[in-house]
Amino acid sequence: MYKFLMSVQKEMLLLRRDLGGLVILFLMPLVLIVTVTLIQDSTFKSVTESKIPILLVDNDNGEISKTVKSSLNESGSFEIVTEIKGAALTEAMAGEAVFKGKYQLAIVIPEKLSVDLEKKVTQNVEDIISKFGLEDTIPKAEKEKAVKTKEIKMYFDPATQLTFKNGVKNAIDKMISQVETKSIYKAFQDQLGEEGEPIFEQENFITFKEIVPKVDNKEILPNSVQHNVPAWTLFAIFFIVVPLSINIVKEKGQGTQIRLITNPVPYAVVIAGKTATYLIICMIQFLLMVAVGVYLFPYLGLPVLEIEGKLILMSLVALFSGLAAIGFGILLGTVAKTQEQSAPFGATSVVILAAIGGVWVPVFAMPKIMQFVSHISPMNWGLNAFYDVLLRNGSIVEILPEINLLLLFFILTITIAIVYDKKKRAV
Repeated sequence: MYKFLMSVQKEMLLLRRDLGGLVILFLMPLVLIVTVTLIQDSTFKSVTESKIPILLVDNDNGEISKTVKSSLNESGSFEIVTEIKGAALTEAMAGEAVFKGKYQLAIVIPEKLSVDLEKKVTQNVEDIISKFGLEDTIPKAEKEKAVKTKEIKMYFDPATQLTFKNGVKNAIDKMISQVETKSIYKAFQDQLGEEGEPIFEQENFITFKEIVPKVDNKEILPNSVQHNVPAWTLFAIFFIVVPLSINIVKEKGQGTQIRLITNPVPYAVVIAGKTATYLIICMIQFLLMVAVGVYLFPYLGLPVLEIEGKLILMSLVALFSGLAAIGFGILLGTVAKTQEQSAPFGATSVVILAAIGGVWVPVFAMPKIMQFVSHISPMNWGLNAFYDVLLRNGSIVEILPEINLLLLFFILTITIAIVYDKKKRAV
């Protein structure tokens, strides 16, 4: 026990010699989490609260264009622009403005769209009724020429994200489908000679309702803070790999490790001292991140991090995530021969583990091959455990698989480091 405590004290003395590096180790993750959360929350608000100006060229001036305008206005997400610098919009003007990046979207409604849709629906209804042998009982209308297909054109800024494009396309398609359905009902009613109230029920029969988890009859709605605090806490914890591996390489280069070996101190005790010291740093990082989410974020206009009844489980996840990060750092420091090897490799590997682990891009949005690869990232295990606690209201049972994986990763990396060190010294 005495040797272990002396090993911890030695690590503390090494850290005290570089107070600037220690401050950066705590300060930079805090700056990172505040910056990223503010950016992502602002982006979220820009989509959900702020209105995006879109150009609308209305060559129809009919029922469909009215429906499109009213639906866009009711959505609360768009601001319709119909003229630029006092001049009425044309398709050429709208396309040029969008392709130059001044607007994200332009919608061009073709001429006579509403009229031609009504004609097309009427023709289809007449054909259906005639096939049922009812043409003798219904007044015949003059046979009209076939109506050509119409196109609603949408111009998108080349820099616009695919998700935004698909969302707008689906919304416009839904609007037009509703208009077509109402036109079909109306055409049937007209052909059957019925007047007054509609004889068909025109309300949507199938609707959608989102069911979300509830605690004490309150819906659990995830926000940017609940996603970012766990993600960037893990990133900060795993970045401990860089200073840890550098310190181990320094000890080898300065001869400190040789002096330690000559003393009757097993290498496992030295590793235990490093593990305990850096685990304390990881937990301080975690608590600082949580404190920022709880106390600072509300003053920045961000949602508060709700941790009531969850802090113990979150601390448990952070503890085992710290162990996994420390194990990786010790392995890297044991294998690397120079700081030029350990520092860039450690930083790059942490970034890669974060990328494939879902810290930056959600795993479900990745290609299939990357979704499979993400399961080997310790950050993915830690992130899923944090989400189980924060978003899914999970218990210790739900996070046990991830905790076991993190512990197994720590044991595996430490074992490899000890075996490699023994083998290297034997040679």
